[in-house]
Amino acid sequence: MEASHSLLSSSSSCLPLPSRSRIPLRSLPGSNLSKALSFSRSVEFSSSASIRFGDSWDRRGGRLPSVKASARSALSADPMASVDPTVSPRVSSVKPSKTMAITDQATALVQSGVPVIGLAAGEPDFDTPAAISEAGINAIRQGYTRYTPNAGTLELRKAICHKFQEENGLSYTPDQILVSNGAKQSIMQAVLAVCSPGDEVIIPAPYWVSYPEMARLADAAPVIISTNISDNFLLKPEALASKLNEKSRLLILCSPSNPTGSVYPKELLEEIADIVRKHPRLLVLSDEIYEHIIYPPAKHTSFASLPGMWERTLTVNGFSKAFAMTGWRLGYLACPKHFVAACGKIQSQSTSGASSISQKAGLAALGLGYAGGEAVSTMVRAFQERRDFLVKSFRELEGVKISEPQGAFYLFVDFSSYYGAEVEGFGIIKDSESLCRFLLDKAQVALVPGDAFGDDKCIRISYAASLSTLQAAVGKIKEAMILLKPPIPVS
Repeated sequence: MEASHSLLSSSSSCLPLPSRSRIPLRSLPGSNLSKALSFSRSVEFSSSASIRFGDSWDRRGGRLPSVKASARSALSADPMASVDPTVSPRVSSVKPSKTMAITDQATALVQSGVPVIGLAAGEPDFDTPAAISEAGINAIRQGYTRYTPNAGTLELRKAICHKFQEENGLSYTPDQILVSNGAKQSIMQAVLAVCSPGDEVIIPAPYWVSYPEMARLADAAPVIISTNISDNFLLKPEALASKLNEKSRLLILCSPSNPTGSVYPKELLEEIADIVRKHPRLLVLSDEIYEHIIYPPAKHTSFASLPGMWERTLTVNGFSKAFAMTGWRLGYLACPKHFVAACGKIQSQSTSGASSISQKAGLAALGLGYAGGEAVSTMVRAFQERRDFLVKSFRELEGVKISEPQGAFYLFVDFSSYYGAEVEGFGIIKDSESLCRFLLDKAQVALVPGDAFGDDKCIRISYAASLSTLQAAVGKIKEAMILLKPPIPVS
């Protein structure tokens, strides 16, 4: 569900090189590469200033000219101008996705001759299981290439209901299921459907990069609650209780978590449910896209299965992660019918139904057996082997803190003890972003800075890559880290 949240702008991801005389970027001095990367970031963030309707305000609280006034001024200054270039303030307030931007940048560098190892994207390196792909191929061969009902085919929605009953102990009917073009669309539509201007969306940090931006697109205010690595990045019930008020409309929970890999135990979810129950307006969006990528002894609990939570929980899941179907773009929402109808109305006026071919493939995926059967189990075992390798490797680095992931395929590593270190020819490592630029520059490994996820102490490493690729990346990272000495004494 990345598609999610820059160090680097996707629009400036490839340096402007003539197509007939491409110059490998590795021939550029490291400092020049860093400057290029820094420049692309400054360009991107110049478009993310906070703007309100009518008059707007800069980040220091000063009044800016109104959007309309600025446009009129620009037009009057140039009598030849005939187009108003301004965009909606709603869009101007939203930041681009860092994970997508960095992935695009890594791809562009590789295409320019730099052997970058990309560990930024949340995309399994496995092929879609053969039975699923064959179902998609057969759908094309059999002419199943027309529009489906907006909510999804009845056979797929029935299969999703069966999955919820068998795997999660949840009872839904097909009219309580909405199939969309990926779990990301399901989440966006859910936020738009239930939030009004002035509402608050409660988001534990670290969070998936898109959650706060989705709240802003709905004219709601994201309220961030920080968690600690010492608590495995899990939300404390008392911290949640302290943030809730009459404006609180939606709590977003993600378990297993992107970016931390943390899994909420049932006992903790029950404590959170007790608090939610005291606030009549508060709904819960449970993002369960990584449900099947979980490592023993951790177990997944659907929030809607807790007493009294079915009525106020919007559960999102999909096929991208567990079934290695990122490009098939298929996800779904399950919740009470009135919420599904609202989300369906939005979908009917935007994308309409999901791909007919992908829905046939999704039906085959759900037919693989409990939790995806052996095909998914094989991938999960590989992910666990990779996790174990990375945890062991990074624990060998001085000053690094790790919370061992219990699910998903990300490692969220605290490198903050290195902040303040200075590297000749590069500069000072000030934060997660400069550390990621340093590692891209010196180690040629692309990672995502933790500030994109609301925790600047950490960087996210995706281990949705082969073990040999990870081994090569760790070797390069360790070589680069030799240039740094933790300026902060490590206790």
